[in-house]
Amino acid sequence: MQKPLLWVTFHLPQELLEPIKSYVDVKMWQDPEFDMPQDEFEAAAQEADILWTVVSNQVTADVIKRAPKLKMIANLAVGYNNIDTEAATEAGIIVTNTPDVLADTTADLAFLLMMMAARRTLEGARALYQGQWKGWQVLGMTGMDIHHKTLGIIGMGTIGELVAKRATGFDMNVIYHNRHEKPNAYGAQYRSKEDLLREADFIIVLTPLTPATRNLITKEELALMKKSAMLINVARGGIVNEDDLYEALIKGDILAAASDVFVEEPVPTKHPLLTLANFTALPHLGSATVETRLGMVSRNVESLLAYFNKHSIPFRVV
Repeated sequence: MQKPLLWVTFHLPQELLEPIKSYVDVKMWQDPEFDMPQDEFEAAAQEADILWTVVSNQVTADVIKRAPKLKMIANLAVGYNNIDTEAATEAGIIVTNTPDVLADTTADLAFLLMMMAARRTLEGARALYQGQWKGWQVLGMTGMDIHHKTLGIIGMGTIGELVAKRATGFDMNVIYHNRHEKPNAYGAQYRSKEDLLREADFIIVLTPLTPATRNLITKEELALMKKSAMLINVARGGIVNEDDLYEALIKGDILAAASDVFVEEPVPTKHPLLTLANFTALPHLGSATVETRLGMVSRNVESLLAYFNKHSIPFRVV
């Protein structure tokens, strides 16, 4: 009897595939440095029984329509905005993700990005490495304190709560906006989105990307922020309108911004935001620790094994 075909759309060490190899035939993207191009991904989807995907793989309704054999998608991420879940549901395709394994790691990075923006560390490092640092000056490369400032969190899920927990160690006043109030979230106080934008010194965006949150932060929201405020996005590209953010930064409407995520990834080298000294960027490193990435793989493997053995499938979103 022919085994189902599992297409792994990213590169993994072979030993991580050992638990599932007896159940499936495996095809895998072989380049560890570059994402699988969308056209090659779509061709893979057409022959796959199971897809093991990452967020750069766009599983659209059209892709699903042209994938008649597809029965399951294991997505190596907690978010699944790259998958048309309505189309998957209609087609009877199971979708799983990797929750409850990357929250602490992403909260660490959110706090790191806030600190990098506040203390101008990327700007300073560039000056040092490029031989432009002329020595210590009283007001040279001065940034902004984090301690005792007001942190606004937009999206108080698990990661947001863990960011709030970290902020307590810096004696920050934490406010948040969320679809629902969440009492006892490390002392954080609920605010309307507008009040949060007006009050916060630092704003960290941590919402999932959905039709409701796309362009959640545009020029209108940026105009409400303090001129001394900083915006940090560790959620998904598309939540913050990048063109509006660029304009706000060059006009001085806000002091600085930082992001780990972008609308287009990999980010074009000529992206306007990357030209600004008051913008700090990282290449989607939110979950990028060995422990966390292996934990994410383990979640997907657990879901796949349950599927193969006809057990109840954990981490199922569809």
